[in-house]
Amino acid sequence: MGEIRRGVLAFDIAGSIPPGSTITAVSLSMNMSRTPVSTAYTIELHKLLADWGEGTSHAPGGEGQGAPATPNDATWRHRFYDTIFWTTQGGDFSVTVSASQSVGVGGQYTWSSAQMVADVQSWLDNPASNFGWLVLGDESTGATAKRFDTRESASPPALTIVYTEPTQSPTPTATAMVTATSTPTPTATASHTPTATPTSTPTSTPTSTGTPTPTPTARATPTARPPPSRITPTPTATGTPSPTPTPILTPRPPPSRITPTPTPTGTRSPTPTPRLTPRPRPTSPPRPV
Repeated sequence: MGEIRRGVLAFDIAGSIPPGSTITAVSLSMNMSRTPVSTAYTIELHKLLADWGEGTSHAPGGEGQGAPATPNDATWRHRFYDTIFWTTQGGDFSVTVSASQSVGVGGQYTWSSAQMVADVQSWLDNPASNFGWLVLGDESTGATAKRFDTRESASPPALTIVYTEPTQSPTPTATAMVTATSTPTPTATASHTPTATPTSTPTSTPTSTGTPTPTPTARATPTARPPPSRITPTPTATGTPSPTPTPILTPRPPPSRITPTPTPTGTRSPTPTPRLTPRPRPTSPPRPV
């Protein structure tokens, strides 16, 4: 009796929430299972500033008296028993209150605040800084201790996180460009057929032989005029020009349309593995009740 008790607990945020998500709401639920009095006292959460460990110690009975520390336990003086110490005995934590709740009789209690949202967002963005919260009760007087169940119990602490996943940017699809190559148009060459030149064929004129008559009058037989030669000209072949072919262009395919996946917003309650040591091993002198 008369000893100051503090607890520490942490959750694996980066292993439960997609990176780049935006945290919109956070709530922590813990079950208070034992108290010496039913008077309500304020229990605060403070962001821890240094890492800590967990050993195998387990207090007997009502657990109010604690148990001897084992290697790597977090105690009043040690972050990792018995080699690494807190800078300040009792734990290294922020003076800023992340959330507070009045706790009286046994039962479930919930802590939720904007500062808790900021704490969880910082742990998601920088997982190396996630050391969890320190549970700080009313230390102004005696008999104010409240026992909260840990992960080994039937009512372990539960951290509920509401977040929005990052929007996926569509990947542009490359568009193939087709360059049409013109086919040279052949030029038709006219073939010239020479025209035959007519050749005149001379016709021999017969020589008439006079027949003597007693009183003849010589008559000359006219020579027939040869008929003109008929020459059928050979027509000149006119070359028919070949038509100019029209190049065929392959149309440019339209760009792919990608419909971005809408951003799901859902309330997910991750199944984290909380690290809760509700009973630090005090080494400071007992405080009188």
